Order: sequence, then structure tokens, then C-alpha cells
Amino acid sequence: MQEFYKKTLYGFLALLAASVLAGYVCLSLSYLSAPLLPVRDSALPWRVQPDSDLPQSLARIDADQRRLAFNFTLSPGSAYPFAAVGLFFTDRAGTPAHVDLSRYTSVTLVARCAPANTLSLTASTLEKKVSRRGDWLTYRAPSAFFSCGRNGASVELDLTRLETPQWWFDMFKLDLSHQAYKLDQVPKISIGSTFQSPKNVDSRVEIDSLVLTGRDYRYLAALAVLLGLSWPCFGLWTFRRHTRALIADVKEKLRKDLPLVAYQQLSIEPHRDKEKAAILRFIANGYANAELDLEKIVNETGVNRNKINDILKSEFGHTFSGYLNKLRLTEAARLLAEKETATVAEIAYSVGYSNVSYFNKLFKEEYGCTPKAFRTVCERPPAA
Repeated sequence: MQEFYKKTLYGFLALLAASVLAGYVCLSLSYLSAPLLPVRDSALPWRVQPDSDLPQSLARIDADQRRLAFNFTLSPGSAYPFAAVGLFFTDRAGTPAHVDLSRYTSVTLVARCAPANTLSLTASTLEKKVSRRGDWLTYRAPSAFFSCGRNGASVELDLTRLETPQWWFDMFKLDLSHQAYKLDQVPKISIGSTFQSPKNVDSRVEIDSLVLTGRDYRYLAALAVLLGLSWPCFGLWTFRRHTRALIADVKEKLRKDLPLVAYQQLSIEPHRDKEKAAILRFIANGYANAELDLEKIVNETGVNRNKINDILKSEFGHTFSGYLNKLRLTEAARLLAEKETATVAEIAYSVGYSNVSYFNKLFKEEYGCTPKAFRTVCERPPAA
């Protein structure tokens, strides 16, 4: 059984290590991160261009590839002055494209403004039955607002809770309660002014970091399936291997324990040592007596208790109590295997145990299983 336990421990540790590694990998992969700056390292290719209510307002973009920097001036003469820059997504060839951002749940950015400003971030998305490709006015424009100052600030915006402006619903005569939107076809992300932005002032905005983040729960689902299959399979393997190992161990113990039966030992070495023969004969004839103890053997054979223990220790490696239990348990194992109709209690009494619970405890310590399980193992046909 020691070999079985060793292999099981190694298997358990290997599976545990593999599970931890798989958990770490899947958990790491489930966290999505798509940096959009600097431009050349962007996870999603894009190009930038200004967007404003020209000619009243004006937006000017720096050529800095490491960050997004632009200046704009809002004209006080316009009813709704507006200036922004748009990050238009493209494919690898540079052709305008609609990208799927539905896996991302938030966007984080680091922004500096001079003077202090309140800006908007808008993720334009194609709305079925309403939008016409390339006509940006027909696209739904869910937005979020953030403040920035000269010292810069880190901002995190929830992409799942953007607000669609009321004028868009009014333009297409849609119900205001229809607030749900999908970011599965997004042509651009815009950063621009709001009605609280200063007018007739040259305003500068610098975006040093722009990252889309989210979770992909498919990796966690795959991890759950992997662990849900591997651990039960390991448990089944362990159970089957344990059964086989237990059968082999029991049979090996039965084979090794045969020489411990006193009458067999006497038949092999008849009368070589009178004291030894007398001790073994008395134990062989009286082991089934629950009252048998060392004192009775001393009185019956005339051999002192120390010599009795020495003889048994040298011959069998046990003291008197250890040898007596070994003999009783060996005989009990033989009876369990041969007498199918006898109960465990009957066998325990027949080999000298008056306490069945104590017998069960000693038997399990000796054979690694209960008497009932032992009988089942003995009845089981050998594995192919």
C-alpha cells in the first residue's frame, strides 16, 4: 500500500500544480487589456482626425505618436459649439473598420487640460434599423463625462453605463426608455468638448494613456470544465487503484502471516526447543480464550515472562501481546475468507475477542480495511 500512497500523493501534487497553473493562466487571460497609445503599439489600429462645428470652432491635432494631444477653440457665436478628435478604427491595411468592443467594460485614461476642462468620451456604435454606414449623425453616440486639470488625472469610465443624448432619440423618434446599446460595431471613439468647456479660449488636451479593459469569461468557463473533469477522473482513478492495491496487499499479508500460526510452526520444528515448543503449543491451543494472558502461560509452562517475550521476539519479532493479536487476527482473516456465513461478531468471539469494536479496530490497523471490506476483497475475483 505504501507504493500506492506514494503514487497517489505524487499524482495529487502533480494535478494540484497543473490546476494552479491552469487557474493562473486562465485567470490572467480572462482579464482583457487593449492599450490604444502609443499609436504604433495600439492593440487596435486607428487613425485620428478632428471633428468640430467648423468654421465656428477649430480643433488642431499634434503629430506626437506617443500620446494624443490636441488644441481647440470654441466659438461663442455658435449655439452649440463643439470640437473633438476622433480615433477612427482601421484594419491592418488602413481601411476604415467597425470593431467589436463588447468584450470591454471600461476605459481608463490619463488626461491633462489647460485650462481645466470638462470633456466627453463617446463610443459611436452602429444602431440596427437606424444607422447608415458612414453617416455619423445616424450612429448612436453613448457618452460619459470626465474632468481634467493641469496636473493630470487618471480617469476610469464604465463602457456599460454610457448615456445616449436626448437629441438622438428625438431625431429618430425613438422611445427614451430604449437605453440599451451594443458596442459590437464601433467605428470610432471621440474625445471632445462639452457645454461646460470654456469658449473663445485656446484649450489644450493631452491624453497620455488610453486603455480598454474587460473580462473574457470564456477562459473561466474553460477552467471550470477542465477542473470539473480532471478532479473527478483523478478521484475515480484513485478509487480503482486503491481497490486493486488493497486486494494485493491483503493477499500478500495473508501469505506472509501463514508462518505465524503456532501449530504450523510446531509442525515445522518439532520439539527442537522444549520451552519454545511448550509456549507455542499453549498459545496455539488457548489463543481463542479471551482470558488468555502472559501470567497464565508463565503458570502453565514454568517459563518466566521475560524469556517468553524474548522467545517470541526472536522468532516472530513480537512481544507476547503483539504475537497473540497477530495470531488471532491471522486466524480471523482465514475464517473471514473461508466461512462466508459466519458473522464478524462470531469470528471475533471465536478467535478470543470479547469486544467486537476492539476487534474491528485491531483488524483495520493490521489489514488496512474493516473485516467486512476484507471479506469483500477476498470474494472479489483477481483483476485481469
